[in-house]
Amino acid sequence: MNVLVVCSGNAPEFEFSIHQAFIHDQVNAVKRIAPQINFDFFFIKGKGTAGYLKSGLTLRQKIRQIPFDCLHAHFSLSAFLANFQRRIPVIVTFHGSDINFHQNRFLSLAVELFSRRTIYVSERLRKNAIYASARNSSIIPCGVDFNLFRPLSQTQARASLNLDPAKTYILFSSSSDVKVKNYPLARDALARLNKPNITLLELKGFRREEVALLLCAVDAALMTSFSEGSPQFIKEAMACNCPIVTTDVGDVREVIQDTPGCYITSFDPLDVAEGIRKALAFGSRTNGRAKIRHLDNAVIAEKIVQIYRDVEKRP
Repeated sequence: MNVLVVCSGNAPEFEFSIHQAFIHDQVNAVKRIAPQINFDFFFIKGKGTAGYLKSGLTLRQKIRQIPFDCLHAHFSLSAFLANFQRRIPVIVTFHGSDINFHQNRFLSLAVELFSRRTIYVSERLRKNAIYASARNSSIIPCGVDFNLFRPLSQTQARASLNLDPAKTYILFSSSSDVKVKNYPLARDALARLNKPNITLLELKGFRREEVALLLCAVDAALMTSFSEGSPQFIKEAMACNCPIVTTDVGDVREVIQDTPGCYITSFDPLDVAEGIRKALAFGSRTNGRAKIRHLDNAVIAEKIVQIYRDVEKRP
């Protein structure tokens, strides 16, 4: 079976394993359990209408040259381009912004109607869609690489990253300049704590191996996003048994469940500050990894393979 993965490649100095890490990890997990599935990739280059139209023409040329059995597009814009042709069935995975941002919902509706199968990474996301076919849609979150994201000694992790063993570190879920991640709330919450010994680290420019080390090195993981689909940051923190403080977005409530050392807050800075205080006072690692065995990439890959096979069988 030949599958073409379609996704954005617009990040500066784009590198698949970094800028589309969750897609990269999912593909590798599928390859491990189903080596008979061959993957090729189409990375959309260029922004705006002109950039996407140009990419659409290049995509059509590619699928004329190679006999793909299906196209797996990630996010609505990629799926919109993939559906410019009607010969090869399209599977689309909606990850969050394509549904949560109101201006994108009508495009996502068109994609839903024209695609053979749709995947939502959380039930909340599917409920937010204008229309989601009960027959042709599935809930499949992106999984976690349990081999990479695993508990390590905090002392060992800090030594590997040259972090001060005496300081208190909190890892923010993204770069501070990504608006939807709501960095000002994280900053304001820390200011309310009034503890100058706390260092807030931004998750920016790190390789995957370094992210795994960071989640073992820090005292807590912090996410204050306005909206999410099924945030990898939370799942990866759980896999590393890292205490968590997060706003109630995406599927975080289902992922965290009742895990001691993990706290879900409102968007009130005082509430977030209290969550951070509790996470630091918890003073230990969590049992988060045991709570998310069902999100191991190997488990998720089985579900993706089944969808590929269903699409391949259906005329």
